[in-house]
Amino acid sequence: MTTDTTPLRVLAEAHWPDPGHPGPPPPLPGFAASGFNPMVADAAERCLRAHHGEAPAPGRTALLLASASGDLATARAIDQGAGPGRRMAPLLFFQSNPNAVLGHIAARWGLTGPVVAISPAGAVPGQVPADALGLAALLLADGDADQVLVIAAEPADPAAGASDSPEHPDSTGEFAVAVLVTD
Repeated sequence: MTTDTTPLRVLAEAHWPDPGHPGPPPPLPGFAASGFNPMVADAAERCLRAHHGEAPAPGRTALLLASASGDLATARAIDQGAGPGRRMAPLLFFQSNPNAVLGHIAARWGLTGPVVAISPAGAVPGQVPADALGLAALLLADGDADQVLVIAAEPADPAAGASDSPEHPDSTGEFAVAVLVTD
């Protein structure tokens, strides 16, 4: 990806898990079967609140979600629910779209910029991928937004023995980091 060379200024940042906010992220109405969307929403909420105080956020703010693997627990639930003779829960269809949680955040905060979800390679736990920051710079340079909320999130790795359920979060590889940037 070609990136803009304009340096970005970080206005606010939040992480999940965060020692200051122990335990699972708050439940997110309309999202079930996974802790991925609640942790994304929690990191975004705390980041936006750190800069703007209460909702709504003024100006045009774009949302960009970067996740190499996405919501694995929902994907597994859909796979299991799609079996012969089984009935799929309607909420799983809704939350299987990676933009669904971004729509929730945008509606909650009155955000009016573009909404983008990408799957960059080589995510480093707790860091926003360079590809995501490059895309944020392009959104700002193109005049599509005044600010970009960039969220990098990865669910727990089941192979590492971690859980991605909201009731049993484990920090083994599971993270969300949100940064609000401008140029």
